[in-house]
This record gives sequence, structure tokens and C-alpha cells, in this order.
Amino acid sequence: MKKDVIISLRGRQSDKDGNEEIELVTEGIYYKDNESHYVTYNETEVTGMEGTTTTLKIEKGRVTMLRSGQNNSQLIFEKGERHLCCYETPFGAFTIGVLSNRVDIDINDKGGDVSAEYRIEIDNNISGSNDFHLHFREC
Repeated sequence: MKKDVIISLRGRQSDKDGNEEIELVTEGIYYKDNESHYVTYNETEVTGMEGTTTTLKIEKGRVTMLRSGQNNSQLIFEKGERHLCCYETPFGAFTIGVLSNRVDIDINDKGGDVSAEYRIEIDNNISGSNDFHLHFREC
């Protein structure tokens, strides 16, 4: 059963040029399928990805971020694991490495919190460190 939720998202990206932070509060959808939880929302101009839908597939110890629309990607966050992921933009596609230092999941059918700290690698070079925290609750 799908439920309407309010989502609060905070993200931070740090690289050699400094830090960039975003905060977004939006509506979305939550549902559960077997043992996986899903949270879906539409990106806005605040995130710089307007026209993109983001879905988090949340499993025990693992979060997969799927984006479709203007930007397409699949990023996998799993503590201590490095995953090669595809990232497509209007300017082209490339492969990135995602190495998660921390993945925290605390959810139930009424809401929850998902957060991760991770590094992005492009051509085997670390391009920066990132983190996000997503909180959602029933409307």
C-alpha cells in the first residue's frame, strides 16, 4: 500500500573547491515490497535536478538511489563496500565509484531516517566526500 509522505532531505558535497549544501522539503510516496522499503520524490530546482524522479530502495544495510528523467543514475550505498555505478546527464554518461563509510537506516511503516557518508571516485580518483540525510513521515 502506497502512502503519501513528507520528506526532508539534507545533502552536503565537499571537494577541493569547498562545500555545497542543499536542503529540500517535499512530498513523496512510501511503500514496502517484500523486505524492501521505497521512498520516491520529484527533484526540484533546489537540487539542480528538476525533471528527475528519485527513488530510494532501502534494504537491510544497503540503500540504492535510482534516478530517472532528466538525469539517470543508480548509486549503491553499503558500508565498507565500493560499487561501480552508472551516471547519465544531458551532457553524457560515465561510471563512478561509490565507497560508503557509513550507512544508517531506521525506518518503519510510519516513517524513518536514512543517511550515508560516502566518497565518489571518477577514473579511480576521489573527487570528494558527500553525505545525505533523508527523513520521511506520513502526511
